[in-house]
Amino acid sequence: MNAPYPFVERRWTSPDGLSLFARDYAPGPGVARPPVIAIHGLTRNSADFEAIAPLLAQSGRRVLAVDVRGRGLSDRAPDPMTYMPDVYAKDVLALMEQSGIDRAVFLGTSMGGLITMALTAIRPKAVVAAILNDIGPEVAPEGLTRIAAYSGQPVEIGSWADAAAYAKRINAVAFPHYSDADWDAFARRIFRQQPDGAIGLDYDPDIAVPIRAAGAKALVPNLWPIFRRLARKTPTLLVRGANSDLLSADIAGRMKKAAPAMAYVEVPGIGHAPMLDEPEARAAIFEFLSEVD
Repeated sequence: MNAPYPFVERRWTSPDGLSLFARDYAPGPGVARPPVIAIHGLTRNSADFEAIAPLLAQSGRRVLAVDVRGRGLSDRAPDPMTYMPDVYAKDVLALMEQSGIDRAVFLGTSMGGLITMALTAIRPKAVVAAILNDIGPEVAPEGLTRIAAYSGQPVEIGSWADAAAYAKRINAVAFPHYSDADWDAFARRIFRQQPDGAIGLDYDPDIAVPIRAAGAKALVPNLWPIFRRLARKTPTLLVRGANSDLLSADIAGRMKKAAPAMAYVEVPGIGHAPMLDEPEARAAIFEFLSEVD
């Protein structure tokens, strides 16, 4: 078995003083190409990219997989109302400034795609290309309701077996083919064991405060104008899980109509959101990036 591809633990400071974390994968040999900044979904962290990030790095691109504030090894925010896409976007811009990066490819899963669109609105020249993983300028209400139902809710976990059972209960609809070993690996990405042995979800439950405060309709504003500007002026790839309940086939179809040049791939048998280790997703990403300099 090959050893895991190494990454450096990188920290940077947000505009409001939080210490934030990223996995920094050095590029393999070859001509320097714009780096990839990978941004995870609402309740997840940088571990979601542990399959695709090493492959991207080996292909010659530096990869920074971030822990958005309140997740993973990044600080929790004293003010939960800063758990918002525009704040996250400014955090990412701070990472770029402190890392000497002017332009990057953005790979955003779910909320990470919303952050990518927010970045487009704030500093469009920073986005050399965008990969939107199972997210669009609007979301299907059934998917949003499902995610809101478990986000920030307390869960009692006594063992890694309990953690795997929780991961399966929440995500089996998206990954019906997963084995027990897959669910154990999944659990170890979304839970963290503390020094005292306690196992807990690896995010601040207060990330749900703005969701509850905004309500479902106010939570996701009309992002169609920003999406059109992104996808018409910047190389964009949309990845959709064929069974996704957040990015419906109807929404994806309207995105393709609004941006005919946008690349598109549908991952069969997968819901929200593809892990990007699926052969179809991986092939589409590398084909797309082969044209991005």
